[in-house]
Amino acid sequence: MATLTLKRLNEVFTIHSFPANCEIPPAVFQQNIYFIAKTYEEVSVVVPNDLPLNSEDCETDWKALEVVGPLDFSLTGILSNISSVLAKEKISIFAISTFDTDYILVKSNKLEASITALTNNNYLVI
Repeated sequence: MATLTLKRLNEVFTIHSFPANCEIPPAVFQQNIYFIAKTYEEVSVVVPNDLPLNSEDCETDWKALEVVGPLDFSLTGILSNISSVLAKEKISIFAISTFDTDYILVKSNKLEASITALTNNNYLVI
């Protein structure tokens, strides 16, 4: 696989959990970046830390690395390889995929260790 480039995003994120039947707070849609996933059991919303939401539960202080894309759908193992590198360093992730690319969120205090591990494994982090 060719060397992949990951880009650090400036934002610090919070991951929120809502009930499956919730209405998404309108302020979410005013953010420059946000992610929403809905299952039968819950709705996950990822937004910048500075947007307070009245969710059932939340995890604050996440930083994101964007896999610079767009990525072709025929590519395989991108998230698997990145998560394996980070797992070897005992760094947990929250992964998000979009049509064009993937985002790997790590706790802010693990960002530098994540970047070091990735660069030591032939990833370029900008």
